[in-house]
Amino acid sequence: MFANSVKLFSINGFDIKIDPSWLIIAALVTWSLSQQYFPDALPGHSASAYLAMAVAAMLGLFGSLLLHELAHSVVARSLGVPIKSITLFLFGGVAELEDEPSSGMTELWIAIAGPLMSFVLAFGFWALADAASLLGIAPSTVSVLSYLAVINLVLAVFNMVPAFPLDGGRVLRAYLWHRSGDVLAATRTAARSGTVVGYCLMALGVASLFQGAVVSGLWQVMIGGFVLMAARAAYAAQLAKSVFEGQTVAALMTRDPITVGPEMTLSNFVNQIMLRHRISFVPVIEGKVLLGHIDQSVLSGIDRENWANTRVGDVYVGLQDTAIVSPETPVPDLLARIGDTGDRKFMVVTDHSLKGVITLSDLTHCLNTKAEAQDLIRQTAGR
Repeated sequence: MFANSVKLFSINGFDIKIDPSWLIIAALVTWSLSQQYFPDALPGHSASAYLAMAVAAMLGLFGSLLLHELAHSVVARSLGVPIKSITLFLFGGVAELEDEPSSGMTELWIAIAGPLMSFVLAFGFWALADAASLLGIAPSTVSVLSYLAVINLVLAVFNMVPAFPLDGGRVLRAYLWHRSGDVLAATRTAARSGTVVGYCLMALGVASLFQGAVVSGLWQVMIGGFVLMAARAAYAAQLAKSVFEGQTVAALMTRDPITVGPEMTLSNFVNQIMLRHRISFVPVIEGKVLLGHIDQSVLSGIDRENWANTRVGDVYVGLQDTAIVSPETPVPDLLARIGDTGDRKFMVVTDHSLKGVITLSDLTHCLNTKAEAQDLIRQTAGR
């Protein structure tokens, strides 16, 4: 999910990673706290003192987010759901599950663990701030502890909003899943709530921009956009799991695909094959021997005026494991491979023999057909 994340350390077997986007929120938090929040809350200190308080508060926020995600992870592991890692990024943190929870109740306990931890942290920082004040400890320390109490309370409350994929949205899905036994329908409803909340946040952000609150407005628009995209992606992922579970590549591949020989010129290849058949990924075969493939990326590296004098055999991409998949490969494994590598088109091969071609577009078309069929069923049932 986070290809550019960097591992910082491990805690009890959990890899703790940080995405470069986290540096943006860390810088924004530090800047806003040192320039506005702490000077308003505790006037009369130097700029360096406010900066030190802001850095301490930012590190406290880092630790709070980490503990929030660790709570999810510990509960998930105790319930038999493996965790890949914990990654902090622009919009907070995420515990990356290797598999989905097996039941609604399992998801409920995993989802609620994070907000509960944030509530505990809010109470703990409030108690520490109160104790520090009574003991006469420096007001700057009290101010930092008070901020951390407030921010953890805000995190807990915001995360409990019933908008998937926020924790509250996962609680909603868990309840609907437990009640109906249909995880796909539960995900669809929870994702719709996330879509509504995402649009509302974006609308509030736009309103804030018109009122002159540029930073908060942009932040609301960004968070709303993230919730919106994450909700749609979550439903798409669940739909894919439902549709493709138990299916292999052989069931969805295009059999007897169009191929090209190495002697054809690029000009003829483009006109007679790519444009006529509207395809951009073509296996190269000589006789019955599979040589490799040629696609749009190969053509883009060759000047158009040279197409008439260049043969496919001069420029095709030879057989590579990255472009080959077995017919027995489970479709969910292929989707994971697409997500990890970014490759979208594959030749289906057995013992150096071409069996077919499968692309991300094939999988997407299958998903869209399934979604349209489900919409039709719901509309018919509602009449």
